[in-house]
Amino acid sequence: MRNLVYAINLSADGCCDHTILGPEEMTDEIAEYYTDIMEDVDLTIFGRKTYELMVPYWPDVAKDPSADKTDREFAQKFTAMDKIVFSRTLSHAEANTRIIRANPGDELLRLKKEKGKKISVGGVDLAGQLIALGLVDECYFVILPVIVGEGRRLLGGAGMPSRLNLQLAGSKTFASGAVGLHYVKRA
Repeated sequence: MRNLVYAINLSADGCCDHTILGPEEMTDEIAEYYTDIMEDVDLTIFGRKTYELMVPYWPDVAKDPSADKTDREFAQKFTAMDKIVFSRTLSHAEANTRIIRANPGDELLRLKKEKGKKISVGGVDLAGQLIALGLVDECYFVILPVIVGEGRRLLGGAGMPSRLNLQLAGSKTFASGAVGLHYVKRA
């Protein structure tokens, strides 16, 4: 069965709001970390809001010869990868993206049974729903060395039915002081 992985940046006080955690925290080293994670992924899924943030941003970076090399490498992987966006309102999507209007939990159970590499989930709302359903198998949290004191928190209002126990599978300390933590779901 395919694993569902979730990766996100967080401030030291738990903020995951991309409007507060700006690009200044995203170093080349952290971008390379995310690019490495994507090596084992062949499908990425989003809710509508995150999809509309990621596309067209990354496809534009992939085509921009003046873009940072590390960003361009990630962008090229992202652009080439198959994508699914869960939305009841989105009318169209870019190439290699399917819109699915079905229940995300049911669809993920089906997708996890298909042949392929890992599946990545992006964003906060959809990921929170899938974590609450016990469908996320691996989490990559990059803890940035900043306390912001405000903003959206990870899994705020996700309605966790019970505790999810994780096991540390790896860690990486970045030159910026950020720390990457890789957790797997305990059986």
